[in-house]
Amino acid sequence: MENLKIFSGNSNIELARKVALEAGVALGQSKISSFADGEIQVEIQESVRGCHVFLIQSTCPPVNQNYMELFIMLDAIKRASAAHITAVIPYFGYARQDRKVAPRAPISAKCMADLLTSAGADRVVCLDLHAAQIQGFFNVPVDHLFAIPTLARTFREKYGSGSDFVVVSPDAGGVERARAFAKRIDSTMAIIDKRRTSPNEAKALNLIGEVKDKTAIIVDDMVDTAGTLTQGVDVILKHGAKRVLALGTHPVLSGPAIQRLTDSPIEKLIVSDTIPLTETAKNSGKIEVISMAPVLAEAIKRIYGNDSVSSLFD
Repeated sequence: MENLKIFSGNSNIELARKVALEAGVALGQSKISSFADGEIQVEIQESVRGCHVFLIQSTCPPVNQNYMELFIMLDAIKRASAAHITAVIPYFGYARQDRKVAPRAPISAKCMADLLTSAGADRVVCLDLHAAQIQGFFNVPVDHLFAIPTLARTFREKYGSGSDFVVVSPDAGGVERARAFAKRIDSTMAIIDKRRTSPNEAKALNLIGEVKDKTAIIVDDMVDTAGTLTQGVDVILKHGAKRVLALGTHPVLSGPAIQRLTDSPIEKLIVSDTIPLTETAKNSGKIEVISMAPVLAEAIKRIYGNDSVSSLFD
């Protein structure tokens, strides 16, 4: 794989190192710095001429900074005569703005898609997009990877499976994801009826399904302020669950999230490493991390070798 190169922005270097190690290649040498006024400067410090380059960058907080790094690195690699450039975006920022929710509102996810392709991405790899239809915003191939198989396998090994568990979707939109997890641990399902009052605020109203005397597992794609999650925990426990665990692919954990998790009776939050945890989050004692590096590395090897990526999840 001498023509395979993997580079990383600054957003999640540890994950990029793990992916490169799993893929069996050295992480490419680059330097990202800033001028005094905050402008980003990028130097690609090795030849990429004629290579298939994979650029790993989660667009997590600070979202705009990380997007600009990604755009400028894509441009630098394109101008260095790479044969093919794949943007590997474990966490795709602005994904929640995937449609017009009010008159004269933007569709920001589409804007990000246009900017990525204009900057030089020939292909995009994402993990657990907030809305699957975002794939259609791109005019280049998109490989949409899933964390559920890896999370479910690890969960079974550590916590078990079967009728003692019930998987809970935090809202109607997450039913498909919860069903996929429930199928893999041989459990039943429940759904929380949630009404959102404003961005980052929601009110959980009702629970559809049976959780009494069971271990409940809330499954979601991301945990941002943890308001929805902790409200869900309270509702589930009121309905008689023995204990509550949660899984979320993307640990955004902004604002009061860590404090809410600390104060909540939730036993454990299991997340992936698509977004690096802050020191406060690491020290909370309630967060467990499962790496997505093997999945991303296998996808990279299959794309480079022109093999099927979808069969990775069969």
